[in-house]
Amino acid sequence: MNKEETMFRKRLVELSNQAFTRDIATFSDFLNLNELHILHTTPKDMFPTRYETYGGYDMAERQMVAFLPEALYYDYEYPMTLVEIQPLQEKFAGELTHRDYLGSLMNLGIERSRLGDIVISGKTALLFAKQEIAAYITENLTRIRHTTVRAHIKEIGEIEFHPKFEEIKGNVASVRLDTVLSTAYPLSRSKLTPYIENGRVFVNGKMITSNGCHLKEGDVISARGLGRISYEGTLGTTKKGRSVILVKKYI
Repeated sequence: MNKEETMFRKRLVELSNQAFTRDIATFSDFLNLNELHILHTTPKDMFPTRYETYGGYDMAERQMVAFLPEALYYDYEYPMTLVEIQPLQEKFAGELTHRDYLGSLMNLGIERSRLGDIVISGKTALLFAKQEIAAYITENLTRIRHTTVRAHIKEIGEIEFHPKFEEIKGNVASVRLDTVLSTAYPLSRSKLTPYIENGRVFVNGKMITSNGCHLKEGDVISARGLGRISYEGTLGTTKKGRSVILVKKYI
């Protein structure tokens, strides 16, 4: 681990210690995949409390961690808010990308760690953000590129969000990380191997650098620059003994 990663781990341990000594739930900012990997690979005995992670919906990539004392005596909620962003005049709205939304938010001086996932559906975007900055966003985010927008706060429970996906079937010699990725993406295993070894692939939030890592049903794979997939399991075997697998590719 480099110095920055070591300091980040120390901060997580401090949050856990605060939860333990003060007997309250403590929360981090939104963690990216690298930070989630540090969390999940930190020896459990370094944390005096248990922890859970959540990003606003089941498939969230950026997540907060909650450190919870054993004798927690009250119901807790993650300090996050859902902000819905829509064009003022839909017929004049441009086609906005994730980068467009994020760029406009960063131009407001907001740190990335205060922002969770940005989910785009048509010309509407759902942003998960820390409660402390939600009002600032609604007051100041009025334009994204050439599109005038309005942002308003919604309760997370108001929107039932299900990520869109396509199902892909393939047959593989064995259920390994590289073969499952090559089923979902038009890349050869020889091209995927250095991609994996360079630390750009995460399984359930943990960085995996071995292309031969065996997957189990329900594993979620995030590949930087490619997207996310879920390994749904095997459907059977071919006459040649190869496994027929099903993968969900999120779009």
